[in-house]
Amino acid sequence: MAGLLLGPLLRYADGSSATVWVETSRPCTAEVRCADGAGGTARTFQMAGHHYALIPVTGLIPGTTRPYEVFLDGTRVWPRAESRFPPSVIRTPADGDPVRVAFGSCRWAAPPADGTDPVGPDALDSLAARMAADPDGERPDVLLLLGDQVYADETSGATRRWLAARRDLADPPGSQVADYEEYTRLYYESWLDPEVRWLLSTVPSCMIFDDHDVIDDWNTSASWLADMRATDWWQERLLSGLTSYWVHQHLGNLSPGELAADPVYAAVRETPDGTDVLRAFAAKADADPASVRWSYRRDFGRVRLLMVDTRAARVLDEDGRAMLDPGEAEWLREQTLQDRSSYDHLLIGTSLPWLLPHLVHDVETWDAALCRGERGQRWARFGEKLRRHADLEHWAAFPASFSALSDLIAEAGTGPDAPATVCVLSGDVHHAYVAEPAWPARTPDARVLQLTCSPLHNSVPSWMRFGFRFAWSAPARLLGRRLARHAAGPTPPLNWRRTSGPWFGNQLMSLALHGRSARLRVERARSDGTLKTLEESPLTAP
Repeated sequence: MAGLLLGPLLRYADGSSATVWVETSRPCTAEVRCADGAGGTARTFQMAGHHYALIPVTGLIPGTTRPYEVFLDGTRVWPRAESRFPPSVIRTPADGDPVRVAFGSCRWAAPPADGTDPVGPDALDSLAARMAADPDGERPDVLLLLGDQVYADETSGATRRWLAARRDLADPPGSQVADYEEYTRLYYESWLDPEVRWLLSTVPSCMIFDDHDVIDDWNTSASWLADMRATDWWQERLLSGLTSYWVHQHLGNLSPGELAADPVYAAVRETPDGTDVLRAFAAKADADPASVRWSYRRDFGRVRLLMVDTRAARVLDEDGRAMLDPGEAEWLREQTLQDRSSYDHLLIGTSLPWLLPHLVHDVETWDAALCRGERGQRWARFGEKLRRHADLEHWAAFPASFSALSDLIAEAGTGPDAPATVCVLSGDVHHAYVAEPAWPARTPDARVLQLTCSPLHNSVPSWMRFGFRFAWSAPARLLGRRLARHAAGPTPPLNWRRTSGPWFGNQLMSLALHGRSARLRVERARSDGTLKTLEESPLTAP
């Protein structure tokens, strides 16, 4: 009999359809059933000895909430008989409904139930506990996970013991994951957490990778990539990282229509074993990153989300260095400006913050100029070492891309069709803050904000907390300007100021969007399993 190994994850949901992702113990037919006859079935596909299905659910009615069950070959496997959580539900929005978006990044796997958590309470566990205690209360309409859903290079003690029983950790990559099977271990460890498993079964989710989903500082520079490719373990690591991401995260980001038109998904489902198909796809993505698009668009009523790949889409050659390749940049521009009157709020999801603390921004811009050779080859070699050691690879480290994104946001937020808000949602930097830009030559009609929320479940050392606080200060800004002058780096096309934060700890941000109104909430997970509100404020006038 087929068993449910992982999931269900409720991924896509609109007014009339949804998708539910599962991993099963053997080939089978997976089915979702709702009490009123809505539902759907899918046959599992195989990848590296594992079996998965993405079940399309149809027959849903806008503005309704309905419990669902999962069956494998006709046997119910979800909800579990011993479950202490309310039923998992599919909630379909109606036209004009408010949209609640929760987001964050950087979730290191939770420890076993009887273990001590070295990084403090998990913000997603706390969110699940609050929702379970009040099933009819407020809940997100979508959860945006902005990178580092798993940590391939920072494994837990339990995973290291599992790896040691499988292979010799004295051989590279040591206690980091090496292949697809080891990636599946990370997803089991992260998504079988009971609270998170239930949360992901009942709240639709959108995901994008960041560096730790593959390796720290993934695609920092051309020389970094050359060094990695010279190792005898990197190619397998990268192919396994991309294929496991495609299976566990990317598929669920797509709408039913996009899935129906996806040739890779069709090929995987049509073959008895999709391993060779997916590995060939991942190899193509590695050899020609511009041939694959991991970015995507989702619309929630009059809220438009553009989730942007800022890792695999990079151009690393120093002479043409860019955060996004030309095709990706054009896609972002088209999706941003297309039919602006159809949305009231624009959300740009990028794992890496667009607006950083001023000193950090200036250091990254300075370092980028050094690496380009603006001060000679000796300084260029120093700049590359500093870039790798200090993780200087955010938008600011790609000055032309930073300026292009800034100009695009200003254009999107200006004019009679401008939305009420343009919010850039980011994580990565293990603290949370709100920053607001200002352009010297124009004043956008939209409220434009950088909203950074990280981590969901991780930590930051005390010296780094001090550094981030200092980096926002006036003395730090003066220091940063001196560095920028040293390398003759470009002047940013805008200014910005921190309006809230910084906050530290495991935290979650959420937006409540209704009509042209927007409200922000910032919450921190507490040791008693609850979420403490750090700030709640309107972003637009009532």
